[in-house]
Amino acid sequence: MNIHTALATLFGIGRARFAPGTVASLVALPFAWAIATEGGRAWLLFAAIAAASVGGWACELYVRETGRDDPRECVIDELAGQWLACAFAPLVILHGIPAYALAFVLFRALDITKPWPISALEELPGGLGVVADDLLAGLVAGLLVAVVAHAGLV
Repeated sequence: MNIHTALATLFGIGRARFAPGTVASLVALPFAWAIATEGGRAWLLFAAIAAASVGGWACELYVRETGRDDPRECVIDELAGQWLACAFAPLVILHGIPAYALAFVLFRALDITKPWPISALEELPGGLGVVADDLLAGLVAGLLVAVVAHAGLV
């Protein structure tokens, strides 16, 4: 397996038989918690942007290689989007775990249903289109989590 395929598929997680995007988002959660706990939410935001950048490159090459617009096995975009959503969640244990769970549910719902304008970004070409819609889904999910957390509901 070459490096761009390994990265685009998150080292094979994208080849899961059932719901590879959901599997990748679940795998992303403990790493998000660890990054945010060690470096703060700003570091998690930075990690999400870095993952999206590397993911865009890796997915661009993978899309060219396979000739498919948005291969389901490309899941590094789910990692980046999930990390972005979690970057808005509080880290206090009593609130952080429910907030991360909410970030997961909202991100997956937005990524799967792709309401406008998320769906519009999916139309962008190559790796940019693979990653951009997940980043917007992550941003929207994160903002919703922040509003719910600020209201004291998680």
